[in-house]
Amino acid sequence: MNSINMTFPLWGLAIFILWTIAVVILLLTIKIRHLSAGGSVKDFGTPNDESLLWRLFRVQSNLVENLPLYLGVVFLLTVRGVSGTPVDLLIVVYIVFRILHSVIHIAGINPIYRLVSLVIQLVCLVALTVMTFL
Repeated sequence: MNSINMTFPLWGLAIFILWTIAVVILLLTIKIRHLSAGGSVKDFGTPNDESLLWRLFRVQSNLVENLPLYLGVVFLLTVRGVSGTPVDLLIVVYIVFRILHSVIHIAGINPIYRLVSLVIQLVCLVALTVMTFL
């Protein structure tokens, strides 16, 4: 059976998945703590940027929304055999800013920094996608 070596895009995918799992575990922990303190399940869906519970929910949703995009890029890179230093650098930048985006959101830091992080991620994904067609 042929196997594919772990490339930067695949390592990035593994890190993305592990980060998503970590956020889900953190969200579940906060939900359980909230319920144990007498909170209501209805609070889970109440938009409130001041609430860690709500911010974690949004981070988890955002990760789940973005994972297929990154997975698609990794698929294209892998199938087309595109690799090299530019790909590796874009993958590292993408993953770093994907995690940074989550941390900024969880911490409740000024949303402008999330926007900057998102733009950087989008530029990386577009560049990587374009590279698969060159």
